[in-house]
Amino acid sequence: MQPFETFRGAVMPLDRANVDTDAIIPKQFLKSIQRTGFGANLFDEWRYLDHGEPGQDCAGRPLNPDFVLNDPRYGKAKILLARHNFGCGSSREHAPWALADHGFRVLIAPSFADIFRQNAIKNGLLPIVLDEQTIDALFALAGGAVPLEIEVDLKGQRLQPSSGEPIAFEIDAFHRHCLLNGLDDIGLTLERADEIAAYEQRRQQQVPWLFASAAT
Repeated sequence: MQPFETFRGAVMPLDRANVDTDAIIPKQFLKSIQRTGFGANLFDEWRYLDHGEPGQDCAGRPLNPDFVLNDPRYGKAKILLARHNFGCGSSREHAPWALADHGFRVLIAPSFADIFRQNAIKNGLLPIVLDEQTIDALFALAGGAVPLEIEVDLKGQRLQPSSGEPIAFEIDAFHRHCLLNGLDDIGLTLERADEIAAYEQRRQQQVPWLFASAAT
């Protein structure tokens, strides 16, 4: 997983509450277990005017001109701004895969569904919870003719909008450590590789018959 570094990105305002994971990536795209290739189908049913299927070339599909992701102002946005309960519904990990594959790195909302939030962090996305008043102010700034940009400093736990005062945010120390160091569950396990190898060696000496029976 790529370590999270301080960066500056444009904000895409998705002014909807209770955005569920089936809206983020519809069920027909769950057949693949690869982590890449889902970006073109992010918000597929809102983004396109036709029905999408896995493996379909999205380049010639008719776009929904009223959906925010198709607005040229937000074509290179790295930060998604949403309303409360983002990522509700089923626990599919494909949802953060699709968001990350499209290019989003930060999600800002008043609240996130718990399982989605965990999946997002494990896939290198930073979900930031802010109060409703601050979210309203960011939506007002993000809807202008010029896209709002925000500098995200995870180490300092601070957002600096291109317009306005800096905004502090909270994140627990464990998840902050994982994101800063690019550690998913596998990476966390590999941090203890020497201890695991030493334990396995001790076990082979203590109960060699278990390993002999396993080998045969």
